[in-house]
Amino acid sequence: MKFSKPYRDLREFITALEDHGKLLHITREINKDTELHPLVRWQFRGLKEEDRKAFLFENVTDAKRRKYSSPVLVGGLAGSSAIYCLGLKCQAEEVADRWLYAMDHLLEPEIVSHGPVMEEIHKGNDLLQQGGFNEFPVPISTPGFDNGPYITAGHWITKDPDTGKRNVGNYRGLIKGPGRSGIMSGTPQDLSRHWEKCRQKGIPLEVAVAVGTVPAVSYTATQKVPPTMDELALAGGLVGEPISLVKCQTVDIEVPATAEIVFEGIIPTDYLEEEGPFGESMGYVDPRTLSPAFELTCVMHRKNPIWVSIISQVTPSESSKIKAMGMATLIHRSLRQKGFSSVLEVSLMEPLVNLRPYVVLRMKKRDDQDPWKAMDALLEYGDRVGKLVIAVDEDINPHDPIAVTWAITHRSQPHKDIKVVKNRPFGATPIGMVATHPSSRYENMESSLLIDATRKADFPPVSLPKREYMERAKEIWEELGLPKLEPQEPWHGYFLGLWPEELEEEARLAAQGEYDKIGELLKSTRVAVEKGETLKSMREKWGRTHTGRAE
Repeated sequence: MKFSKPYRDLREFITALEDHGKLLHITREINKDTELHPLVRWQFRGLKEEDRKAFLFENVTDAKRRKYSSPVLVGGLAGSSAIYCLGLKCQAEEVADRWLYAMDHLLEPEIVSHGPVMEEIHKGNDLLQQGGFNEFPVPISTPGFDNGPYITAGHWITKDPDTGKRNVGNYRGLIKGPGRSGIMSGTPQDLSRHWEKCRQKGIPLEVAVAVGTVPAVSYTATQKVPPTMDELALAGGLVGEPISLVKCQTVDIEVPATAEIVFEGIIPTDYLEEEGPFGESMGYVDPRTLSPAFELTCVMHRKNPIWVSIISQVTPSESSKIKAMGMATLIHRSLRQKGFSSVLEVSLMEPLVNLRPYVVLRMKKRDDQDPWKAMDALLEYGDRVGKLVIAVDEDINPHDPIAVTWAITHRSQPHKDIKVVKNRPFGATPIGMVATHPSSRYENMESSLLIDATRKADFPPVSLPKREYMERAKEIWEELGLPKLEPQEPWHGYFLGLWPEELEEEARLAAQGEYDKIGELLKSTRVAVEKGETLKSMREKWGRTHTGRAE
């Protein structure tokens, strides 16, 4: 695997964004509480993906007219596929290979004595001298619904209290005061497991929150990988060099040396308190959650630090993009490791719905049981993956919801090709939020719908002109100077097993203009209509012995 020299820090990456025309400098005064995220949101609701950019807000205030010295970067990690690829210094077609290589070639981080993140340190009696959390322009993500500013691009680093194994996850954190924040970590998450172990030991969980790291750290922090895998070692594998870490001041944790900001502290295990609401990535507001809290013990940051915020909520979003670019590859890798070489591709159907619930497997199945076994294996990847799972043939584009619906409609029979798997835990879904509410008519249980939309017989060809005729027509199109084409699969007809030689010959004659010959050939197919026969019965009798269709 060949790698370009990785970015030393976020600032070098921001320069690359600017050099590639992917950065907008916003110098107008912007209110972080009411204007900042809505402004960026418009590019996800009103522009094509290729037109999206990163926003760097350089004149930030809040609802009380306070001015902040720190700029805010939004959309800078995965505002589009192109931005994400720039973060890895690779082409779009190379992303999957990067992830596969990194999973098998972890590079342990290297500990250094000093780093830029240590340029300013506030702890002890000076901890809140600059405001603690309030020193930084943390935006409100969903104005009108969120109850405060949330850390959204904070990479929460903890260690397993039994093994010392490090974990990095990206979670939301409500700012509750200069030295307190919330932390929303779902029950399947590694941080929650670490918290539970510490609770049983009667000790708090030590944690550090890194904001503004090199892109690779952000990309691994937002992915679901095995709990024994160190996301910082995975980030090193993604870029081909170890990530440099420095030791924290007040907790036994190491953090990226070139991060813009690091918050150190503890998550007490003797109490929980309410957190939320927050506009979540499944497209609905999470009204309120009982969660742990984070108590600040130290702040380290670079001089003139840059705050980073991820835009989430209704897809498409930066949150859905940053996960989609790697997650499908990791799920595909998991299925391959379980022996499903027949799975050619995994699609998470982003941005149609929030990532994970809608999964499509493109397969070259070995037999009719293969799709069912593969779909069952996919459900084992995690409770947040696969509320709707569909298996399609290799000729179906799994990223196109219209193509997938075409396969469901014409290649499956609901009475035999659909299976419901009950007793599934709730993933990121609004039903899980409201299932126990007095207004709810939902059961307090989730399920998954599996559909085998693969062919169970030979089919006639796809009803489009053959490839050679479409390619010739494309040449004429371009000669005429007509608008640039963006071919959508399927764009030509192809065989699917059911096409006798006589029909192939008739199509060849037709293309040569020999229509009269075809008419003479068809005269020889005449059959007499017997007394008492109907058109329907005649066709059914004919269909049992011929390769055509019967009604």
